[in-house]
Amino acid sequence: MHTQIEITGAKILLELPFGLTITETQVNMWIVMALITGVCIWLTHDLKVKPTSKRQIIAEYLVNLVTNFVEGNMGKKFKSYTPFVAALFSLAMCCSLISLLGMYSPTSDLNTTIGWALIVFFIITYYKIKTNGPLGYAKSLTEPIFIMTPMNIIGEFSTPISMAFRLFGNVASGSVISALVYAALAWLNGVIFGWLPGFLGEWADLFPILQLGLPAVLSLYFDIFSSVLQAFIFCMLTMLYIASAAQTEEA
Repeated sequence: MHTQIEITGAKILLELPFGLTITETQVNMWIVMALITGVCIWLTHDLKVKPTSKRQIIAEYLVNLVTNFVEGNMGKKFKSYTPFVAALFSLAMCCSLISLLGMYSPTSDLNTTIGWALIVFFIITYYKIKTNGPLGYAKSLTEPIFIMTPMNIIGEFSTPISMAFRLFGNVASGSVISALVYAALAWLNGVIFGWLPGFLGEWADLFPILQLGLPAVLSLYFDIFSSVLQAFIFCMLTMLYIASAAQTEEA
């Protein structure tokens, strides 16, 4: 468990000319992408027409699982979005789970979640314009009455903002809560065992008994269960928003 929380963003690891920087977010994101790419290459290496290895069986199971998941929520017409949804889910999940290794989670950086949400927003807008045409899309912003146009525009941009802050807020808040509980238990350990004389008091400071157990349970929830859940919710919202934007065309 890491006890140092960067509320405003990741640490700057290297400063480059022209004001450019390399941060923990960028480095850890590339590490996650390299790991996912390596796993994909390993799973899909030397495939046979009929699976003869457990590796190929696992690969085909995962592909079928994601394909059925996408088709079930978006329809068969959007089957081509299977790689996009799979990549988005694996990135969001692994970027959150990387905190288990004591590394800075890229999803704790608002820049990451905003970037993903903007990609989804552009896809949604594309389907709305494709379905209704440029004039029809512009007209929809003035409905039901023209005076509602500013509110409709705000509503359009609220989608990526809410998606970005939902994922970022849950991951960042989980890290903050875990760190605060960890620090509070260290303080409580000193209050309870600090009165012990001699080496016993020093031993209590070196080995805080109260920090055992509860932080691990919190880590199971915030770092594992919550990470997978939030990645699932982000992908689910992505699919529902895209399918909803194209529902007229699909009909």
